[in-house]
Amino acid sequence: MDEQEQVAAFLDRHDLTGEPAYRILDLASEVGEIAKDATTSTGYGADPDALDVSTDELGDALFSLLAVCEALDVDAGDALREAIDKYDRRMAETGDPGSGE
Repeated sequence: MDEQEQVAAFLDRHDLTGEPAYRILDLASEVGEIAKDATTSTGYGADPDALDVSTDELGDALFSLLAVCEALDVDAGDALREAIDKYDRRMAETGDPGSGE
């Protein structure tokens, strides 16, 4: 995945290697920023039509997720294909992509 290579190059260029656990904590923080945008823009869900999530925050979360993939030596494209295959199987079996757990 080209995006993962871009993130890897950025991390390497700026000597920003990190332990996977720290990368995962950073990802959780970035996803929290998306949730904050959703929460505040909708008045804590009172006005769902007012949803406004910053593309910058989405980009930060994507960067962090790809950094996690790099730290764990996981190909993000392969992981995505695996997830889509799993959801396809679930849809075929139950009509719902959720795990039911």
